[in-house]
Amino acid sequence: MPTPEQNLAELGLALPEVVPPLAAYVPAVRTGSYVYTSGQLPMRDGALIRTGKVGADVTADEAYECARLCALNALAAVASQAGGDLSRVARVVKAVVFVASTPDFTGQPAVANGTSELLAAVFGDAGIHARSAVGVTVLPLDSPVEVELVVELDA
Repeated sequence: MPTPEQNLAELGLALPEVVPPLAAYVPAVRTGSYVYTSGQLPMRDGALIRTGKVGADVTADEAYECARLCALNALAAVASQAGGDLSRVARVVKAVVFVASTPDFTGQPAVANGTSELLAAVFGDAGIHARSAVGVTVLPLDSPVEVELVVELDA
């Protein structure tokens, strides 16, 4: 069975460096066997890949890609609490996906699939999780998407 890192490589992806905090918090906290990530933005090389509201400045497809990158950044934060080894993930428990969108945009679940589908591809059945997809007015730095994860590690 391939490792999560091998699954990422097969998708043409690799874990990035953990995105440094933008304020007074840490990227992830481990308590017992659980890791809780802070909200992760679609940052690549220190910059947001998109800004604006989904349904106006950002298409649903672009937001899906943002959600996917947010999940990748969240996995980097998880790995930082798991000794750098995603094979220690026993289960992705929950994903919360915030989508900054116009009042008439109702496709938050499809945007959130960018996160959910990546997690399932990386972890198989252990990546299938509970989820909330929430439309909001604005996110930090005018990001279109922000993702939080709760992950259980093996003993």
